[in-house]
Amino acid sequence: MKILVVCQYYYPENMVITNICEELVKLGNDVTVLTGKPNYGYGEIIPEYKKVKFEEINGVKVNRVNLYPRKKSRLSIIRNYLSFWQNSKKWVKKCKEKYDIVYSMSMSPVTILSAGNLYKKKHHVKHVVHCVDLWPESVLVTNAVRKRSLTYRILYKWSRSLYSQVDHVIIGSPSYSEYFKEVLKLDKKTTFVNLPSLVETSDAEPHKFDSKFNILYCGNLGTIQLINLIPEAMAKVRNDDIVFHVIGMGPKKDELLSLIKTHKLENKVIYHGPIPAKKAAEYFKGADVLYVSLEDKGYVGKTIPNKLMMSLAFGKPIIAVLSGDGKSLLQDAGGALIASQDKASVTAAINKMYSIGEEERKKLGQMNQTYYFNNLSIQRVGQLINNVLLDELR
Repeated sequence: MKILVVCQYYYPENMVITNICEELVKLGNDVTVLTGKPNYGYGEIIPEYKKVKFEEINGVKVNRVNLYPRKKSRLSIIRNYLSFWQNSKKWVKKCKEKYDIVYSMSMSPVTILSAGNLYKKKHHVKHVVHCVDLWPESVLVTNAVRKRSLTYRILYKWSRSLYSQVDHVIIGSPSYSEYFKEVLKLDKKTTFVNLPSLVETSDAEPHKFDSKFNILYCGNLGTIQLINLIPEAMAKVRNDDIVFHVIGMGPKKDELLSLIKTHKLENKVIYHGPIPAKKAAEYFKGADVLYVSLEDKGYVGKTIPNKLMMSLAFGKPIIAVLSGDGKSLLQDAGGALIASQDKASVTAAINKMYSIGEEERKKLGQMNQTYYFNNLSIQRVGQLINNVLLDELR
């Protein structure tokens, strides 16, 4: 197949769309990507990419359009979204190349779908969307807008219109299908395909922590990740052997640091800042336990957080504060302790994970890793996506 992939984010930004595209190439496809110039997490367009419009990376042809860099302010984020929305459509209007099918990955924002829908209409081909972030639900759970506001009503109509034009929706969590039916009122053809881990294996040496028992959280420090539970729970942990390590960035970083200071946890909760995924793999390998959390709020709170995949792939026991699809997946894997959304429950899970001993923790980790590579790996994900695209061409 000759596939046009549309996604605002691509390597060197840490996004699994890169892994998926390279896997589709391995399966014999000709893959071209329409994306933006890398800036996510950098606060600017990476200097060496400012003049790059086209490159080939591991067999994938990558076209980059200009966009406004994503910075910290809400205005800059809006300008970032709208600039890709506008410039990706301009690229499609000028594009004369014929592709068999369009595959878009719908992260935030949903406007990413516009270019794919335009190419579909212009060249009369199918458009398959991999939906891994629900709109406009995402702006509700992060409190970016209120449900009764005019902004929400505009985003709802726009989102519904964009989703309605696609031919097939690959959903990143099973519960997404409910959202399409109950909220968007769309009866779309859906197939569940999880996102794989950004990094599945690493030859790097495990990071050597100074403490005896190390718990690691690596991911977004956002409004729905329940970051406050980490220092609040650790304030109740009396065992000095246990240290909690946090890697990531996001709007809750300052709150995390403030709580660490308030509870005098400088030696028990260590913030390492943002670390690239391949480097973070060393910390995953060195940690004794991994921690994953997502607030049970709206439809987004019932989904599978992508950081869960990396936790499973690295074969470690997991402490999870999850509900819905994420909780069900971990119960199937068998290697986790599930805590509820309160500090007492998280504290109890930390103490229990420590008390069960190294051998039992090793068994739990092996169960998680086996489940991941049997059901969720990049090879399996690539094949499932390939099958959906082929089915749409028949």
